[in-house]
Amino acid sequence: MYHRFDENKYPSTNIRMDIFTKHIKLIGELGYEFIHPDEFQKNFNVPKKKKKILLTIDDAFKSFYDVAWPYLKKNKIPFILFVSTEPVGNNGYMTWDQIKEIEKADFTTIGHHSHSHEYLIEKSNEDFIYDIKTASSIFETKLGYVPKLFSYPFGEYSEFMRNYISKNFTYAFGQHSGVIDINKEKFQLPRFPINENYGKIKRFTSIIKTYPLQYKKLIPVKKRLDKENNPPTFSVEFFDKQKNIKNINCYSNEGDRWEKSNITFSKNILSIEFRESFLPRRGRINCSLNDNGKWRWFGTQFIILKN
Repeated sequence: MYHRFDENKYPSTNIRMDIFTKHIKLIGELGYEFIHPDEFQKNFNVPKKKKKILLTIDDAFKSFYDVAWPYLKKNKIPFILFVSTEPVGNNGYMTWDQIKEIEKADFTTIGHHSHSHEYLIEKSNEDFIYDIKTASSIFETKLGYVPKLFSYPFGEYSEFMRNYISKNFTYAFGQHSGVIDINKEKFQLPRFPINENYGKIKRFTSIIKTYPLQYKKLIPVKKRLDKENNPPTFSVEFFDKQKNIKNINCYSNEGDRWEKSNITFSKNILSIEFRESFLPRRGRINCSLNDNGKWRWFGTQFIILKN
C-alpha cells in the first residue's frame, strides 16, 4: 500500500519515486508477478501455487498522478486506486478527469475509500452509512458504477462497519500488515503499508519474500477497544497439524512500547497475556515464524479511542 510520491514533507505517507522504481524492479528480479485486481477477485478462493503481488494506492493524491502514474502506465503494472470522493479536485488531489483517465486503462481498478476520509470509527453508525452512501452516489454519477472493492480509511473499522461493508462490497482492505491467503477474512484483508521509514530496500525485500501465516480464527472479532476490554483477551486458533507452529514469535505495542509478547499454547491455540493496556490510537500485534526457511507473517490492529 502506497499513498504519496515525492512529497518529502510527508514521510509517514510518502515514498520517493526512485525508491518506488527499485521496489518494482526488485519484485521482478525476485521472480514475482503482479496480479490484476480482476484476477484477484475472480480467483480468491482458488489455492495458489505461486505468490503474486497486489499493488494498491490510497487517497488519489495528485502526486500519484504526476509522478507514479506515467511509470505504471508505461509498464502496464496493474493496481487498485482507492478514491475518497470528497477531496477529489481539491488542492493536492486528483481531479475526476484524471481518475477517469486511469479508470479507462485495462490494467487498473478504482476502489471505494469513503466520502470524507475522516475517522469514521468515531462517527455514529448512521453517519458512517451516510458517508458511504454519499460516496457511492458520487461514484455512480461520475463513473457510472459503484466500485466493489473497499479500503477502510486509516485501516480502522468497528464490527458494525465491517458487517455493513460485507453486505455492500466484495472485498475490503485494512492497514494491518500481512500476506493474504485463502483463509483470510474477505473484509479484513491485510496490506503492508510502505512509506519512507518502512520502504527501505532491506525491509522491502523481506516483505516481498514473506509468506502467509495462516490461521483458522482470531479472537476478538471486535477491533475497537475501550476501558472495559483493553487489554483484550486475545487468541489465535491454528489449523490441526499445521507445521512448525510452535516456532512462532509475536511482538505487540501495548503501553506504546514494542516488545516480545508473552505467548502460551494450548494444543493449536495461541494466547497472548498483555503487559498492560494499549494506548490510543492503535494497538498492533505482529507474529512470524520460520517454517523450514520460509518466513511466515500475520498482523492485526486494534483501535483505541481516547475516553
